[in-house]
Amino acid sequence: MEFSEVYCFNCKKILGRYNTKFYSEDRINELVNTTYSTHIRNGHQVNIRKFEKN
Repeated sequence: MEFSEVYCFNCKKILGRYNTKFYSEDRINELVNTTYSTHIRNGHQVNIRKFEKN
């Protein structure tokens, strides 16, 4: 399965993990802008990265 995870470099932790089968890249970007907006406003670097789980 392929997942996209939202990672904060400042906190060094995964904020969320989303299955790419159910969440498109546009939907994940929308979630980041709404759900994790406090991290972004506080100057944290939030990144979306993909990984595959066997």
